[in-house]
Amino acid sequence: MVTEAPLTPLIELREIRKQYGGNGDAPAVEVLHGLSLKIHAGEFVAIVGASGSGKSTLMHLLGCLDRPSSGSYLFSGRDVATLDSDELAWLRREAFGFVFQGYHLIATESARENVEVPAIYAGMPEDERAARAAALLTRLGLSDKLDNRPSQLSGGQQQRVSIARALMNGGRIILADEPTGALDSKSGAEVMALLNELADAGHTIILITHDRDVADQARRVIEIRDGEIVGDSGAPTIKQALPAPDMTQAGRDAGASFWDDLREAARTAWRGMRMNRTRTGLTLLGIVIGVASVIVMLAVGEGAKQRVIDEMGSLGTTIMYLGSGHPSNGGPPGRLTIEDLEAVAALPEIGHVMPIIGDPVTVRYGNVDRQVYAFASAYVMPLVHRWRVGKGRFFTPAEDRDLAPVVVIGHKAWKNFFPDGSDPLGKQILIVDAPFEVIGVMAERGADSGSQDYDEMVFIPYNSGRMRVYDARAEPDYTVVEAASEDQVQAAEAAMKKLLIERRGRDDFRIGNAAAKLQAAAQTSNAMKMMLGLIAAVSLIVGGIGVMNVMLMTVRERTREIGIRMATGARERDILRQFLTEAVLVSVVGGIIGVASGLAIGAALLFWNVAVIFSMSAIIGAFACSVATGLIFGYMPAKKAAGLDPVIALASE
Repeated sequence: MVTEAPLTPLIELREIRKQYGGNGDAPAVEVLHGLSLKIHAGEFVAIVGASGSGKSTLMHLLGCLDRPSSGSYLFSGRDVATLDSDELAWLRREAFGFVFQGYHLIATESARENVEVPAIYAGMPEDERAARAAALLTRLGLSDKLDNRPSQLSGGQQQRVSIARALMNGGRIILADEPTGALDSKSGAEVMALLNELADAGHTIILITHDRDVADQARRVIEIRDGEIVGDSGAPTIKQALPAPDMTQAGRDAGASFWDDLREAARTAWRGMRMNRTRTGLTLLGIVIGVASVIVMLAVGEGAKQRVIDEMGSLGTTIMYLGSGHPSNGGPPGRLTIEDLEAVAALPEIGHVMPIIGDPVTVRYGNVDRQVYAFASAYVMPLVHRWRVGKGRFFTPAEDRDLAPVVVIGHKAWKNFFPDGSDPLGKQILIVDAPFEVIGVMAERGADSGSQDYDEMVFIPYNSGRMRVYDARAEPDYTVVEAASEDQVQAAEAAMKKLLIERRGRDDFRIGNAAAKLQAAAQTSNAMKMMLGLIAAVSLIVGGIGVMNVMLMTVRERTREIGIRMATGARERDILRQFLTEAVLVSVVGGIIGVASGLAIGAALLFWNVAVIFSMSAIIGAFACSVATGLIFGYMPAKKAAGLDPVIALASE
């Protein structure tokens, strides 16, 4: 919408001074000396002066890229000094469009993407901004160059892209800094024709130039020399002008939406990663090694822990051993009774109580005669020792109670007594002189270190063994006591000890806590696993340092791009979010590859029979740590990028 020019100046400068230096040993240099100026909406003003006259400094102040050292800058009647950084970004986004002598296009973006940049920070939807950018470029004669990057465009074409970018959000005020300085005469004439056309449409044009011939094409010429205005042709009559932004809304808009900003940052980061493949690959390598190391080392540690538990499984994770012994203060040895064991079994902390008698005895079948350990126990033996029956069945409580002559033989005992591999079930073997019927064969197990091979034993009911084999022995050799759960092992031992002392009046018994030893071994394995995980975590930290280093390099390389984005309306948090997103993207990609690599390495170790147990929590944790690494180590470079001075950033090479 075009309206008649208002009486209140769009821009008013009052006694503006700008000073550089003056800190420490640097001498103070004043560039602008009490400069005052009024510009109304719709004017086409040329500010002309020689190099060093202060005209570029004045442009930066007018465009809210810099602040004066003293004096007042009123924009549409409001003092710009009262605006915070977000409100200044809003004003640059809503009011100004910059056209620079050096074009200041983002080298990695296409012409259309460069034009879209201001609209991203204004929160314009993606489809809408793409269509508007294409329309502007088409209007400026670049319909066939939409996807060309700046390096593929001539100087005149790049300047037209810069003008299209300045118009993307409306371009109420066009600040053109030497727009024809780097162009040939034909391209320069085309640019000036465009600026005059925009002035006719009501845009406010402020042209900065050292060329008097270019300045004379404007409708008002202001001459500046040594930081002071030395000439002003006067404000012409303005028939129409685009309305100024509503300053009461300064900073109230949300700017770029979170998802649009995130998508833009991810797209930019991905393109940067592709264009710097070698550097990206080396950075990713650190993250990949860290994540894969955490996953593999924790999996190996868990596998080692499980192997320890499996190899000590014959002891059980809840098993204790109870037997008679001498009291600690002297005296005859005690003898545990069946009543004592029944009382222990009644404790809530106790799961099973299994008395055992066992000795090597003569076992015969046919013409095979061997000394074999006959293991007399209760029916719960397979349950307590986590040992399954491989063939047939185990004996029942009724068979134990009725002194049934039944036997279950170990896997090797089967091979020893039935070398032809025939089915032993239902066959009769002699244990000492008593016949026993074979009702089952235990699964193969193997021997614990320092003990007899379990697979060579034979297993008989406790009461049958006591009466038929061991001459009515009154008490067991020892008793296996199983706690109700792994968490109650210590409590079960304490309760059992208290009960027996109360019953017997003295400590004439001994308790061997095999479960505690096993848990100690498991805790040692846990400590080893933690140590392996910490060692692997160091790799992840090293990878994070690599991310930080690369992001610092990226900020340095893209300093001008940061200045361009700030000039087109990006807030500090937009820049922070963009570079933080880029750091996280590197970590996410590295984390995904690291997880895949860790699983592949683990699969290879499994193929080579290495004990490996993957933990989903470890995988998720390693990936989460890689993302956190990107956030933590990417924050400082991102914060540095967000804190750059727009003027200094734009001037960088």
